[in-house]
Amino acid sequence: MNIRKLLFATKFDEMNLEALKSLLDLKMAGLEEILLTHIIPRDEVAFVAYGGYLKDEAERLRVEAGIRFEDWRDDLARAGVGVKVFIEVGDPVPEIMKLAEAEHVDLIACGGTRRTGIERIFAGSRTLELMRRTRKIPIFVTKHMVICDTEGECIKRLNEHPFQRPLLAADWSLPSEHALQFIVAFRHAVRKVDLVHVEEVKISKDRDASEWQRIEAESRNRLDRLCEILRQAGIESEPHLAAGDKVSEILRLSDELNSTMIILGTTAKDRIQAFFQGSLSQEVAQASELPTLLIP
Repeated sequence: MNIRKLLFATKFDEMNLEALKSLLDLKMAGLEEILLTHIIPRDEVAFVAYGGYLKDEAERLRVEAGIRFEDWRDDLARAGVGVKVFIEVGDPVPEIMKLAEAEHVDLIACGGTRRTGIERIFAGSRTLELMRRTRKIPIFVTKHMVICDTEGECIKRLNEHPFQRPLLAADWSLPSEHALQFIVAFRHAVRKVDLVHVEEVKISKDRDASEWQRIEAESRNRLDRLCEILRQAGIESEPHLAAGDKVSEILRLSDELNSTMIILGTTAKDRIQAFFQGSLSQEVAQASELPTLLIP
């Protein structure tokens, strides 16, 4: 599995050039081309009252986006990456999905910064909708710059090399296996992988100590087998077993292990659940300060 083509969806305010450059480590995974994509929301260039279309305003926004992309194109050309530019007016999520499928991209990058406190939730509504709608294409929720409020002082932290030490939250599902294969694809950008499995607390209820020990031993064996697959691919890895709330434990371990990103498999069941109450992958992508890679 190679990552030859990346769709980078930007509104410019959050997904900027520096965030794009942080993905250039994927050249070591075969990245050849980036689709710079800006979708102008239709409601920004329409008369709400009459349903009319502001052609001059739409053209102005197209020109502005094109000028910005020219600067980006030059930087990417110097890095040895091909570029296509797509600027359209429409509903952003359907347009991005349509383009991604038509161009056969291997990865979609979207997202932005995250603040703590009142602005705690990171992923915007369009990012969440992309996460829910994707069926075959992995989604990378990039958080290049995190702005934290620490004792009244704003501190900026950059995630410049997100692929160096990923944490893979394994759950034995098929998407989790796909995530492992995805890591192997960008192995040359990886220094170490932490494989994490979290057993839910409810599993241990109404069971004696021997039953819990059996479950623990089985999970450790599975983690060891996954680690061996990575080691055979030349990737250093380490297993970690935890118990409790999955989101909390994944976030805790990502902090303790100095992870640079979190990788999760996402199933069809996750996506259906996300429409109503939020899935594990969605919750992690919202709560974490780290980039999150979601693999269907």
